[in-house]
Amino acid sequence: MNIDRLVVAFAGTMILLSLALSQLHSVYWLFLTAFVGLNLLQSAFTGFCPLASVLARLGIRPGPAFGR
Repeated sequence: MNIDRLVVAFAGTMILLSLALSQLHSVYWLFLTAFVGLNLLQSAFTGFCPLASVLARLGIRPGPAFGR
């Protein structure tokens, strides 16, 4: 699996997890959903993704979107 797929899978998992936690525990978990969404939006315009940088340092092979 490459960096692009891992970033999308991680973001989707965090969004679904925070939505579930907001229903089960506290509505404040929706701030995590907003944070992930804003991070995805800024990475679409800037090309910088913090998670992609971490994964690259761990030796995961890059994909076409976050590869440098």
